[in-house]
Amino acid sequence: MNPLDMMVTDLNAEYMGLSRLSLMENAGSCLARHISSIAGTINPSPKRVIIFTGSGGNGGDGLVAGRHLLNYGYEVEIFLLNHPCNFRSSQSQSNYIILENMSVYAPGLKINYINDSKELDEFIIKDIDNSVVVDSILGTGIEGKLREPSRSAIKLINRMPGIKIAVDIPSGLNTLNGKIEDLAVKANYTITFHKVKTGLDLNSEYTGKIRICDIGIPEQAELFLGKGDLLRIKKRNPDAHKGANGRIMVLGGSKDYTGAPALAGLSALNTGADLVYVLCPESAALPLKSYSPDLIVRGLEGEVIHEGMVDDILEMAHKVDCVLMGCGASQDKQTGKTFNYILEKMDKPLVLDADALKLVKKDIVKNYEDLIVTPHSSEFNAFFREEVDFNSTLEEKIKALKNITPTIKGTVLLKGRVDVIMQQDHFRLNKTGSPGMTVGGTGDCLAGVVANLRAQGISIFDAGCLGAFINGRAGEIAEKKYGPNFTAAMMIPLLAEAMQY
Repeated sequence: MNPLDMMVTDLNAEYMGLSRLSLMENAGSCLARHISSIAGTINPSPKRVIIFTGSGGNGGDGLVAGRHLLNYGYEVEIFLLNHPCNFRSSQSQSNYIILENMSVYAPGLKINYINDSKELDEFIIKDIDNSVVVDSILGTGIEGKLREPSRSAIKLINRMPGIKIAVDIPSGLNTLNGKIEDLAVKANYTITFHKVKTGLDLNSEYTGKIRICDIGIPEQAELFLGKGDLLRIKKRNPDAHKGANGRIMVLGGSKDYTGAPALAGLSALNTGADLVYVLCPESAALPLKSYSPDLIVRGLEGEVIHEGMVDDILEMAHKVDCVLMGCGASQDKQTGKTFNYILEKMDKPLVLDADALKLVKKDIVKNYEDLIVTPHSSEFNAFFREEVDFNSTLEEKIKALKNITPTIKGTVLLKGRVDVIMQQDHFRLNKTGSPGMTVGGTGDCLAGVVANLRAQGISIFDAGCLGAFINGRAGEIAEKKYGPNFTAAMMIPLLAEAMQY
């Protein structure tokens, strides 16, 4: 598991209602059991554990372990490498307070407060040969040069005799690639949580033997989307120029349907796109322009999308990062013929929604790798030429989808009470949303959000997942603000709020 996925899973577990404090308690108690187990294999068995702790969650895990080890009868000496008021983790702060309260009378406990790295050089630790040394300094996500006093503590740990145990990952080791960019703890054992991090398997010289702690994170924290997934959204570069954060072309609209492409385009803008071009029949251009001056609307001669527009459409597609096709396009035969012809000529990231799902031939896009389709149940059956019973249980529905979605290479975002996002046989679920989202246009909003996320470089699978979560969350916010009766247009300004942690 890479470090980002682990951070996402931690936050999603919290989003499900499992507190970080509970997870830290589980991690620390499991860690203590493993430390005691390892100590039991040494002859003579050590009765002293020395724990070096940092200011983040990794340090908090060490503090919890120290408390449990005291109950096991060990002497515990803790080196706090940051002042307690500077803990970055409130859970670590809480566990420090417990130890501080205990320290009034705890004969087996000693806490050393390190204010300067030079203080580490002054420590002469006796009887280290028969001690267990625990590295609980730095967790995942550490890159580049190490800061003091962590750097000096790592050097000290590596000089110390005795068994060395790293918590989650040896401090200083890159969790993604296993490389040492400065220096790292050279552990005899690494006790990691939930799943083995990617970098651990790539550097056994520093990790030693790896043991895994099950800390109670449910499988559903990886399956269901949550706030943690918002970490996958890329931060805007302050030096970026206009257009660097996504250029999108919405191809849709018709004489009778002008709102859908506007809703999609405005949703893309409200989730971070820089530029949205709407290409539509001339008959829809004027109404579309009236929705917002932020949309760049180009009307092409005709009442529906037809073959005479192909050159203009392909020229514009060449200038954008993602193409969204279908919103309000109508189901005219000319439009279907045009869509299919364009898709044989185009190789841009593509989102198919609404009318496009009924007009585009699946065989034309089955090998289109950069593709996201966003159907509801009837659109799904029309696109895949299947008759799936969507009144069945979620488990049965997923089983059916696993047999169908691999017939295309792209990602399928099946809208429903619980959205199913699937690429080949890999899937995730989203349960954000509101009954008020049955109103027309919310699907167009979703398509716009997904197109924007893909335009910003997020993978097709993650763009589908995040789009479903953000759009559904905006619906939940809208319901709290307006009650169950709101429109898609009322939901759009809330999309930015839905993207916040």
